[in-house]
Amino acid sequence: MRVKLYRAARVNEAMAQIRAELGPEALILGTRRVAGGVEVTAALETSEPEPAADPGARIAAALSYHAVPSGLRQRLSGGALAATLAAAFAFAPLGLGTGAPPLLLAGPPGAGKTLTAARLATRLVMRGIAPLVISADGQRAGGAEQLAAFTRLLGLDLVTACHPVPLGRALDGRRADTPVLIDLPGSNPFNAAERDDIAAFAAAVGGSVAVVLAAGTDPAESAELAAAYREAGATHLVAGRTDHARRLGSVLTAAEAGLAITEAGTGPGAADGLTPLTPALLANWLLERAA
Repeated sequence: MRVKLYRAARVNEAMAQIRAELGPEALILGTRRVAGGVEVTAALETSEPEPAADPGARIAAALSYHAVPSGLRQRLSGGALAATLAAAFAFAPLGLGTGAPPLLLAGPPGAGKTLTAARLATRLVMRGIAPLVISADGQRAGGAEQLAAFTRLLGLDLVTACHPVPLGRALDGRRADTPVLIDLPGSNPFNAAERDDIAAFAAAVGGSVAVVLAAGTDPAESAELAAAYREAGATHLVAGRTDHARRLGSVLTAAEAGLAITEAGTGPGAADGLTPLTPALLANWLLERAA
């Protein structure tokens, strides 16, 4: 649609201008008196296509909406968002296959570690694989009981080992191809002693550490948390509560600390509440939530 404003001393003069320029099919959208005469707003439907939206501008606006820091926004500009995400960050699955090292789940209190452990155990059981599930959470009241409620439903026995030495012994006698999931206590990674505890648990079983961080938090805080867990030995990032968060800048800043993006908490269920996070899916979320 072509829209134009006409000014004249009288209405009939403005109408003559409109007919001469836009023709008899022009629509009158509004008329008002102004100093020296009248203003008439007219429009004409045209078959000209609307100009194409600038994809670069849309990406820039989306990253700004998600509070992505300016330096990282620049790194993610200049191409399709899925491609720039894949180039900027590592995306990798959690090691839960045959012969994979034990997987330890770390994170701040309330981040969703225990639910993530339950979801991963459920995924394995649904594939016909019975994992060894261990709770190392002897600090939080009811921590082991929460995970035990899930393992009972899955027909699994929950092992409790709240120190690196019994944790190492808990793996004695297991089949070499049995996946191991270990729910660590909630931790403060800015405390050197608690970082050392995470490293000691991992060393006791030769395991890898994935950190669970809730999405939607302050991006700068998330970056500092991720860097501290990285220092404790974490290699993978599980983005918790992405279904409750509108802004996902914290996921990107956490990954920028050197963690491989792996899974996202996407719902309340144990069977379907965890989704592998790919560059394409993350790009889609970033763009759609900013629309």
